[in-house]
Amino acid sequence: MQKKATRPHFRFERKLAQGDIWPVAGMDEVGRGPLAGPVAAAAVILDPDRLPRGVNDSKQLEPGEREELYEKILERAIAVSVAFASAAEIDRINIRQASLLAMRRALAALAVRPRYVLIDGNDLPPALCCEGETIIDGDTKSISIAAASIVAKVTRDRLMRRLCPVFPVYGFSRHVGYSTEEHLAAIAKYGPCPYHRLSFSPFRLAAE
Repeated sequence: MQKKATRPHFRFERKLAQGDIWPVAGMDEVGRGPLAGPVAAAAVILDPDRLPRGVNDSKQLEPGEREELYEKILERAIAVSVAFASAAEIDRINIRQASLLAMRRALAALAVRPRYVLIDGNDLPPALCCEGETIIDGDTKSISIAAASIVAKVTRDRLMRRLCPVFPVYGFSRHVGYSTEEHLAAIAKYGPCPYHRLSFSPFRLAAE
């Protein structure tokens, strides 16, 4: 019998709140893999009395669903923030460190200071402004992390679409910086732009 799909829940957050640890933020990042653009991280503190319905791991949602949920999250959440680490920072300190930097920035930028943070994955950023823990596949288990994944994804995609008219030859609005045939062909023909990650293949291989 096929296992029934489960949605992210609020049990982690409620358990912490019952122990007098509140506010609790969820945090996730997107954009580790693309050849262009920043890595983005979002932090979200949800209102326990106004949880947005339909929130799920952003990868499980259609673009239109993500856009609708993004607006709903911003409307209902207690606090939301998004931060980036640029392509230049990625090249200078590597993608892992840049992702951790974006997460530290996002958490510190929340208008309401969290007491605790739940983070997707298994990599806990150092020097956070509060205590926290990582949760493997957290965007499928915690609704706060899932909400952060949606906010980070929608925000980064919108940013890449805004870059498209500035550098139209790359087609950023269609692939948002990821390695597609169209993107690789444009790179081969026109070379990199200032938003490309030169430490990534094919740029690194060309330099070598």
